[in-house]
Amino acid sequence: MVVIMSPRSTGQHVNHVVQLLGDMGANAWVINGRESKVVEALEVNGEVDVARLEAAPMVDRVLTSPDPLLASGRQPEDRTKEVPLGSVASIGSKKLGVIAGPCAVESKNQILDVAAAVKEAGAVALRGGAFKPRTSPYTFQGHGEAGLELLALAREETGLAIVTEVMRCEHVELVARYADVLQVGSRNMSHFHLLSEVGRQNKPVLLKRGWSATLDEFLLAAEYVMVEGNHKVILCERGIRTHEKYVRNTLALAVVPEIKRLSTLPIIVDPSHGTGQRHLVTPMSKAAIACGADGLIVEVHPTPRKAWSDGSQSLAPDQFQQLMAELEPIAMACGRGV
Repeated sequence: MVVIMSPRSTGQHVNHVVQLLGDMGANAWVINGRESKVVEALEVNGEVDVARLEAAPMVDRVLTSPDPLLASGRQPEDRTKEVPLGSVASIGSKKLGVIAGPCAVESKNQILDVAAAVKEAGAVALRGGAFKPRTSPYTFQGHGEAGLELLALAREETGLAIVTEVMRCEHVELVARYADVLQVGSRNMSHFHLLSEVGRQNKPVLLKRGWSATLDEFLLAAEYVMVEGNHKVILCERGIRTHEKYVRNTLALAVVPEIKRLSTLPIIVDPSHGTGQRHLVTPMSKAAIACGADGLIVEVHPTPRKAWSDGSQSLAPDQFQQLMAELEPIAMACGRGV
């Protein structure tokens, strides 16, 4: 059980609630967020009088759910939040937002070529890893700040917003100086210190679902960002690990309409990581839009067979252009545009 205090509440009001809980046989834990104060009831030994708590001064509401969605929870009348991508595009509007680019920034020519190609095809943002989390320590880990500089150059040349991953707390401010959107990857969805750190930035956060995370864990990870005051969160379904062998991950698209029911946050789908197979990217992209996704994030490389990482799931520029053309009638049938 949690007691949500009014933003105008003082320490005296909070202490009064703590005392009330003590009188009811419960211990209390006070959580001071940037935008609100929350009092959690712990070790409840007796029956808590919810009505008495709700009547206390400066109490906003009392929630009995063990893991409530305080920042992103959806009421029937709520609409999906619209999160800006740079200054010219957004995710969560009637128009789908497609983010595209290579898994990793490799060279100046590579990133500029792919940026120009995805911009021409209709992408609204460029993805590309400057810091790369890899399963093996003996594979390419990214160019670091030099890669960020190349992404900034691509933005200058094309006007595309930049989406790139931040992996460590000490890199957050560095990446935020270059990127328009801070991506938290699947491996770091449960890195709660990192989530809190990006929550303190005034930059949108693209949060990927952990490859073994439940829906509740995914949404609560977003709460870690939002409780710090940053409500510009974009969720991303990128597949979960199952016993299947013919795909890299199993793309759990049922999570998309369920998030639309539970949360106000926009959600996009990553069909590249979600399948690991180039030939599956287009059909799963279509399925994602049909079930209500607000956009996609797709890996595109000028020469996929020569990519330094994840070439098998990357589209060539002409394949991406064809994908965008094939998405248009599906988006229109769903009342959206590309």
